[in-house]
Amino acid sequence: MHIHLLQLGRVSYAEGLRIQAEVVAARKANLIGDTLLLLEHPPVLTLGRNATRANILATDELLTQKQIEIHDINRGGDVTYHGPGQLVGYPIFDLRGELPGKKGPHLGPVDFVRLMEEALILTCKDFGVPTQRICKLTGVWTLAGGTIREKKIAAIGIHVSQAVTSHGFALNVTTDLRDFDYIVPCGITDRTVTSLELESPQTPPPTLTQAANSIAANFGRVFHRQILAVGTLDDLLATTAL
Repeated sequence: MHIHLLQLGRVSYAEGLRIQAEVVAARKANLIGDTLLLLEHPPVLTLGRNATRANILATDELLTQKQIEIHDINRGGDVTYHGPGQLVGYPIFDLRGELPGKKGPHLGPVDFVRLMEEALILTCKDFGVPTQRICKLTGVWTLAGGTIREKKIAAIGIHVSQAVTSHGFALNVTTDLRDFDYIVPCGITDRTVTSLELESPQTPPPTLTQAANSIAANFGRVFHRQILAVGTLDDLLATTAL
């Protein structure tokens, strides 16, 4: 059993959605196996199924000036930001497959999210950053200490159709966190966001490439699969499901 890994580099959000849709269609048709897409987006705000425009604090004029797009999408969750320095992952998995913790005909979406959180927690640990889950707050968070509250370092929101997942996670690596000031991240008002760059004791700080290598390895560890890298989308679509 394995997971295909396709690293796309920086692509527009619209292009990322197009590629994701193509991979989802191939997975639903059982033409390919479970796949992890890793990429980076130019600045964009995305609103999930539970989002409200009230959580976008910036005016349309300012967003236009900053060349920040807005996309309404079908993932769970509220509003979030994607941008340079942030590692975005789209796991395209069939929840009916052999997955850790599956007790019935398919793994539940919440259980799948917990596995993604575990892979992200292990990735943060690779760079010396202890992180955790917080009950009822999806994502990965730093630990609290003294008067400092937990900070979100990775956001998660998925969509499931015909048992196949799409969308996924966003891990702040070297992200310019000032861009989060344009929104109420995930609709949460009492906690802020952070990044591996700010939290890691590593010198120099982790790079996007290092974070991508770590998350790929940890997906393999958590899902008990071998990671098989492919070079292009065409290469991926030419593989067979195993």
